[in-house]
Amino acid sequence: MTPDLVTALRPLLTAEASAEAYAAGTDAGDLEQAVWLRLLERLDADGPPLDPQEWLRRAVRSEARRTRRTSRLERPYAVEPVDDGDLGPEQLALAAARGRALRAAVRRLPGRCPRLMEALLSPEDLTYREIAGELGISQGSLGPERSRCLGCLRRLLAPEVAAR
Repeated sequence: MTPDLVTALRPLLTAEASAEAYAAGTDAGDLEQAVWLRLLERLDADGPPLDPQEWLRRAVRSEARRTRRTSRLERPYAVEPVDDGDLGPEQLALAAARGRALRAAVRRLPGRCPRLMEALLSPEDLTYREIAGELGISQGSLGPERSRCLGCLRRLLAPEVAAR
């Protein structure tokens, strides 16, 4: 992506995403990230749009519609998908020990990974929007950040799992 195109489109994208975000029920930063990604894909496949400003306006509206459609289709579970009600005392004690070991490993993670993982493991079952607000990052950044943190956690736990 050319720096001139980014510089020219950034203020317009910020304004358009801010205008559409509330009605779409999403964060303006998430819309911006989605449109930048679409622009990168467009540049890779077809080159720059003939009218970048008009293309950008249409892309923001399209992403906002997609977000609204997706959020209408998402439904919370009526009951917990995994129920530990049938476990005996031994299985409950082992599950509690695994939970303690996991939380201890989470506390050793770098950067903001401990806060993110604790929020994801929270019994309050926070949504991505709530977690993003709590951590002060955009909702669209949570997935990549979560993947990075899980990779760190896997590497951290690999020696412990192999030792058992």
